[in-house]
Amino acid sequence: MEKGLRKWWPVFVLPTMIAFAIGFIVPFIYGIFLSFCKFTTVTDWKWIGLENYTRIFVVNGKLDTTFLHSLWYTALFTIVTMLIINVVAFAIALLLTKGLKGTNLFRTVFFLPNLIGGIVLSYIWLMIFNVLLERFSMTITSTQWTAFWGLVIVVSWQQIGYMMIIYIAGIQNIPGDIIEAAKIDGASAWQTLKSVMIPMLIPTIAVCTFLTLTNGFKLFDQNLALTGGNPGKLSELLALNIYNTMYGITGWQGVGQAKAVLFFIMVAVISIAQNKLTTRKEVES
Repeated sequence: MEKGLRKWWPVFVLPTMIAFAIGFIVPFIYGIFLSFCKFTTVTDWKWIGLENYTRIFVVNGKLDTTFLHSLWYTALFTIVTMLIINVVAFAIALLLTKGLKGTNLFRTVFFLPNLIGGIVLSYIWLMIFNVLLERFSMTITSTQWTAFWGLVIVVSWQQIGYMMIIYIAGIQNIPGDIIEAAKIDGASAWQTLKSVMIPMLIPTIAVCTFLTLTNGFKLFDQNLALTGGNPGKLSELLALNIYNTMYGITGWQGVGQAKAVLFFIMVAVISIAQNKLTTRKEVES
């Protein structure tokens, strides 16, 4: 069996590797190259070096803070949603693993929002928010902060159910005899949670943290449908800012590509740092 696999593995692996190279690696490398060019189509380009990268921050000799605003706005949004989603999902998972009646029904109800597309979900919440805010003569895009908390609510409501399922799987994998031993030793519910369950759930927490972190940074469809970046681009997250630069400003395709490259580098660095941190915590525990 092993000899057969060694002999024929290229037949099974190569088609996938070729498809991956054509669909991801080649466009990715070509995209990095285009970030140093002025272009209108991918075949009509002119090398201009680092000009696209400088135009991200300086336009006509003046500082352009649009990208920097989107950067800190996205970072704040990601931190807030990551904390809310993980804390609430973990709390719900704890409750639903206590053997309560109707647990399966509650799991299904909490998970359902994740099955709804981001665009559809955002339009539904847009109507709800505007009806509620109408009493105060406001809309969801009246200020950047009403838009911010609207995005937080929509994204949290959509993703909490998915993270809950992952946390439930992690909690159910904790051996019951360890929990029982902690109770016999006189540990309170809080001590059991802090000193027994959470250390054993570090791999699960790492997965959920990574997912919410990357989802927060790359969020696009909810931002587009719920706020559209309004008012005045103040609620633009990075993905929407890159999209508007690429397709909304004539002749700025190269700048949009340069923003995308910087965006990739930032997300990659943050994800790697987060993974190393949680891996270290897992080893220590």
